[in-house]
Amino acid sequence: MPARRRGPRSDTSRRTNLGLLVLLAVAFVTGALAFAAGTRAGGLVVAAHGAAGLGLLALAPWKQLIVRRGLRRRRAGKPASVALIGLVVAAVAAGVAHAAGVARLPGGLTAMQVHVGAALAAAPLAAWHVRARPVRPRRTDLSRRALLRAGALSGGAALTWGGLEGALAAAGLPGARRRFTGSHETGSRDPAAMPVTQWIADRVPAVDPGSWRLRLAAGHRVAELGYEQVTAFDDRLRAVLDCTGGWWAVQDWAGVRLDRLLPHTGDARSVVVTSVTGYRRRLPVADLASLLLATRAGGRPLSAGHGFPARLVAPGRRGFWWVKWVTSIELDPAPWWLQPPFPTR
Repeated sequence: MPARRRGPRSDTSRRTNLGLLVLLAVAFVTGALAFAAGTRAGGLVVAAHGAAGLGLLALAPWKQLIVRRGLRRRRAGKPASVALIGLVVAAVAAGVAHAAGVARLPGGLTAMQVHVGAALAAAPLAAWHVRARPVRPRRTDLSRRALLRAGALSGGAALTWGGLEGALAAAGLPGARRRFTGSHETGSRDPAAMPVTQWIADRVPAVDPGSWRLRLAAGHRVAELGYEQVTAFDDRLRAVLDCTGGWWAVQDWAGVRLDRLLPHTGDARSVVVTSVTGYRRRLPVADLASLLLATRAGGRPLSAGHGFPARLVAPGRRGFWWVKWVTSIELDPAPWWLQPPFPTR
């Protein structure tokens, strides 16, 4: 029996699904990298993330035809496929809304919260979909024509991203003033106006300054300082706090540089900063002189929500590195990268 020949419609559907798979992978990877981007070079990652999202929109008309045909069939897992489509649409729509400067959505959630939440929920469904509905690559996928089509799609998505940025600027929308990370300015030089945010399971603790102690450990040397001893220092630093929640603010911070608190021992490769909540981050020991343990912002003591009695200020790093409610700082021989790229609690 001769093999069944695939028609043009089948091949178009396969190429569309393959293109969507590649764009989803690019969107997930660049989205994760954008969360870590704290320097201007990371702006290219954010732009690639936005272009990938717009590329998904560009393929939507072709995918709509595939979905319509699929809904007429009796196939297992159809609800999961529909849920995946809905989550991807929600993630892209919320991302565009955040870029345009929409602060809050109905229900009190921010556009960034919906964008990230929908993407995280879509990830396991996307993995299932790839396994259950595999798109098998062919040699023709690397043909000159296929590569030209992919280049046209990528270039068109990038141009659309640039056009969207230009439209935001021309319309004078808040999105035109985003930082290179995609974050919007909120509360600069006014600490009280900054949003109170923390990572996942953390809650704002009530810390008694009278009983609070800062533990310092460098090799076999261990010391403790009380609140008054720490606030006696007056090192100052103007730095930008750029939160992965989608906002940023520049503040004048005051406190003590970490290299004043801890002598750099020869075997130390990282400095571990721990919160009273158990939250911790490990940073390169080479950053000691640029890190500040802040007790004040804008000339006033920190509020509880912003890290009282002391928080880490880590210039050039996103907000999840800026450990709040610090209770311990320790030099450690392990390398700084020996930790999850993002906190797990």
